Amino acid sequence: MFLTLLCWFAIIFFIAASVKKFRFYAKKPMHGRQDLYPIPGEDPDRAKYGGSYYEEQRWYEKPRAKNHRGEILDMMAEMLFIKKLFKKQPKLWWVSYSLHLGIYCIIAAIVIASAAVLLPFTGVLAMLLGLALTVAGVAGAVLISVGTIGLLFKRITDHEFRNYTTPQEFFNLAFLGAGGLTGLASFVSNGCRFNYVKQIFSDMFHFRPIKGLNKITVVHVLIFCGLLIYIPLTKMSHYAGKYFAFHSVLWDNRPNTPGSKVEKRIIDEASIKPSPDMQWSAPHYHPAPKNEEK
Repeated sequence: MFLTLLCWFAIIFFIAASVKKFRFYAKKPMHGRQDLYPIPGEDPDRAKYGGSYYEEQRWYEKPRAKNHRGEILDMMAEMLFIKKLFKKQPKLWWVSYSLHLGIYCIIAAIVIASAAVLLPFTGVLAMLLGLALTVAGVAGAVLISVGTIGLLFKRITDHEFRNYTTPQEFFNLAFLGAGGLTGLASFVSNGCRFNYVKQIFSDMFHFRPIKGLNKITVVHVLIFCGLLIYIPLTKMSHYAGKYFAFHSVLWDNRPNTPGSKVEKRIIDEASIKPSPDMQWSAPHYHPAPKNEEK
């Protein structure tokens, strides 16, 4: 019963910790305004050349029209394809995208396995689900393995990356790589079939002890659960920060006009005092000694 309880604990912990991380960012004070154009939330015609609503005469008297479609498309391109990394560092993009695409494939495999257990599919549909599970699972494990090995190699051999790569980042990549490699080993050790995955999900959903797994599969399950617990506690939870980095920093160009919500928030947050244990080294943060005051 230990594996069943561990799996459920890891899932619940991942969701709860991720929600807490989102709430943590959402409650932070207002960002330092960027106002870097183009912004996808602007009118498409103006966004093409980096324009904004400030170009309109008496813009402050007109209601703002926000291009939600542009924001969604831009965010999806960043989430699904890491667009900015592709533009800025295409050589690094290949290995980084391999890792991220592998994670997406594993998420798809989890959804497929859950559907196969919860929904009574038979015949052709059951066969197609089994095929989709195999493709998504194998692709995910291979891509994660290739991506983590490639990123480790890049950070070890490239002195610019190595100079600011911390031991934790090496550990993070190795941990993810272990998940991918043990996943492949489990697949091979079970006759290149994912029936054992469906059995694990069936035991979980029916709250039964997970039995009949070979040693490498048990190791893989332990690593996978460990990743679910570990990821939201580290910088690998940047999926939360990235949302706010885009919507609340890069794309937030709301005008600070008299009586606006922006003005009210700035006034309210200007009165926030740092906690007593906050120790910043900046000279302007510390009051001048009394004997220097004039």
